[in-house]
Amino acid sequence: MFLPPVVVLVLLILAGQAAQAQQPDVVAGDSRASSQLWCTWTPSGATDVAPGGAAGRGKTIVFISGDEEYRSEEALPMLGKLLARRHGFTCHCLFAVDPDSGMIDPRVQTNIPGMHLLEEADLVVMALRFRHLPDEQMKYFDQYLMSGHPIIALRTSTHAFRYPDDSDSEFARYGWNSTEWPGGFGRQVLGESWVSHHGDHGKQSTRAIINPDHAGHVVLTGVEDVWGPTDVYGIRDLPDNARILMHGQVLDGMSPDSPPAETSHNDPMMPLAWLRDWQTESGATSRIFCTTMGAATDFESADLRRLIVNAVFLLAGLESVIDGSLDVTPLGTYEPSEFGFDRFQKGVRPADIQARNASE
Repeated sequence: MFLPPVVVLVLLILAGQAAQAQQPDVVAGDSRASSQLWCTWTPSGATDVAPGGAAGRGKTIVFISGDEEYRSEEALPMLGKLLARRHGFTCHCLFAVDPDSGMIDPRVQTNIPGMHLLEEADLVVMALRFRHLPDEQMKYFDQYLMSGHPIIALRTSTHAFRYPDDSDSEFARYGWNSTEWPGGFGRQVLGESWVSHHGDHGKQSTRAIINPDHAGHVVLTGVEDVWGPTDVYGIRDLPDNARILMHGQVLDGMSPDSPPAETSHNDPMMPLAWLRDWQTESGATSRIFCTTMGAATDFESADLRRLIVNAVFLLAGLESVIDGSLDVTPLGTYEPSEFGFDRFQKGVRPADIQARNASE
């Protein structure tokens, strides 16, 4: 039977679309959909990787990276794929992207594509520093927060936003130096804003010390040995409802066996990880977990990964799953870059990260 060329063309297109629909891993952000400027990992294969470990199915996590120093653009994709493929969550990872080149560039403080994905999020995990996003992106973060959804905030997220003094943005109060919202998002929501480096940055590292008052908290299940090369942050004004789970011991050196610093830095030690509830203006309540650790190199610590995975399950309403045996092993090789300004990997697109991880 003869078919006109135009009919043949239409049939070929439809066949191609049908074939793609049968591939569960062809998702927004995949290298086969490289026009997307974020990564997405689905729970496909989760029961193969970790039998019985797909408790997160039906839950969506949005990871938002964007800091110039601590390589969140490397740490958050690792956590996203781990939680998707080992535990069944759908995970999107967003990046600071140069709008001209499409490359990931954490120095770009005004563009994080994909913020609309927060409309479907059950949980946000963020690692931001001094962002001032356009209102059409920031509105999704504001809507998410004000609806009472939970947040896990890492390291520089205490000073996630910074708006120019003459900004007319309706979200300028989120800035860490806001006078309308003193301390901005960090102090008002997380519990603290930027204060100081408490140790000698780059020369003194951090040992996490569990607070005996909360040693039995579910988030600390199976967490015993947390060390990271980043320094302790100063904490000054945590609210009374913050439950401090860990303090940061300043170590006099950059290795796990470095001794505690014999200075006033450890008397008292600064809070390092805490939980609190934050009430929105409408009366909704957001559950907040914050830690001032969170550089990509910090996450070489298995127990820091476990702390965050436990916090994910708690804030996602899956507390009963936490038993100390959750698999926190990264998929593939995790060899993070050292922290430092302008040390990010140049010339990388979100689709490159998606493709790099596709075979792991």
